[in-house]
Amino acid sequence: MGVLKDKDKEYEIAQAHKKVLTRPGWSLMVHQGVRITLLILFIFFSGPACVPAVPYRGLHLDKIKMPPGFRITVYAHSVPNARSMVLGREGTLFIGTRNEGKVYAIPDLDKDNKGDEVIVLAEELNMPNGVAFRDGALYVAEVSRILRYADIERHVKDSPEPVVVNDQFPGDSHHGWKYIAFGPDGMLYVPVGAPCNICARDDRRYATIMRMKPDGSHLEIYAHGIRNTVGFDWHPETKVLWFTNNGRDWMGDDLPPDTLHRAPEKGLHFGFPYCHAGDIPDPQYGDMRRCEEFAGPALKLGPHVAPLGMKFYTGEVFPKEYRNQIFIAEHGSWNRTVPIGYRIMLVRLREQLPVRYEVFAEGWLQGNRAWGRPVDIIVMPDGALLVSDDRAGAIYRISYKQ
Repeated sequence: MGVLKDKDKEYEIAQAHKKVLTRPGWSLMVHQGVRITLLILFIFFSGPACVPAVPYRGLHLDKIKMPPGFRITVYAHSVPNARSMVLGREGTLFIGTRNEGKVYAIPDLDKDNKGDEVIVLAEELNMPNGVAFRDGALYVAEVSRILRYADIERHVKDSPEPVVVNDQFPGDSHHGWKYIAFGPDGMLYVPVGAPCNICARDDRRYATIMRMKPDGSHLEIYAHGIRNTVGFDWHPETKVLWFTNNGRDWMGDDLPPDTLHRAPEKGLHFGFPYCHAGDIPDPQYGDMRRCEEFAGPALKLGPHVAPLGMKFYTGEVFPKEYRNQIFIAEHGSWNRTVPIGYRIMLVRLREQLPVRYEVFAEGWLQGNRAWGRPVDIIVMPDGALLVSDDRAGAIYRISYKQ
């Protein structure tokens, strides 16, 4: 097997193996028949009040460990390759994908904290990972362009033809999938990842976070030297942009660490490809520039943990010590001998500076095998968290009750 090119590559390999290993055969039919027969007998002899809860296939929520008082449930399942999420004005959850090429819509009309159905809103798109919502419209990021679906919550089952808002982004698929979000300034922020593991390109758009007006005009570079960010948010009080960054591969199991950054102003450079994590010169490009020239990270995370979605907790249901703290979805390593990540981390801030980096939820990784991979996080109006999982194809809801 050749060299893997990015942190999501083994997902595709796992999916290929899954198709082979799960083809129905006679032994599987017999096994399922026995299970169904036993369940019917249990219901018959126990009465309807004793019907057991049947777990979702492949979702091992009993393995997830969290602090006391927190509970994880399934908000929606059968959402293949669920990636970035955004909530519409009327409560519809929109989810982008990477490998599936689809965008989903999941309404919750009865407000029971579970998705009513999974609707394919759009398909055959080019890595539509990023989704954002503004003024009733859904924005979808493909590799080289941003699409806009107007008045979308009234048309989830008959979505209109999208308007191309901007198509001035590079077409490279390597780190070409995007996370997008509207900032406090009303601008749409759109990252452009490096088209490689490690490289220097003359095109200044690579390894940046860009931004533009909602109509696609005034496209500009906001921050430079960012290898690949797939998650960012703004501090609810200071309105400063914070973002996760995936470090380079093939420097060993423990180098470099992935990172969390803050960008309080336009024009900062965060070091790629010359310097990693603030103080680690790159073996190939480190002689060209000094690490002291660049903005360092706010926090060093684990090596190769693949931090993706991140959110400041702005709800009021979790205990007070979680307010305005950062939750990060770590998608999990592939370029490491011993796997790491596959969890939700909590970054505790004091006076808006990171002071602790700790596990909040784990259990998707069992030994050296992972049954799920967290991707994105959003805070719901009721204070619960939703977490997407592109390996298990599910959306989880994390709630709190003392």
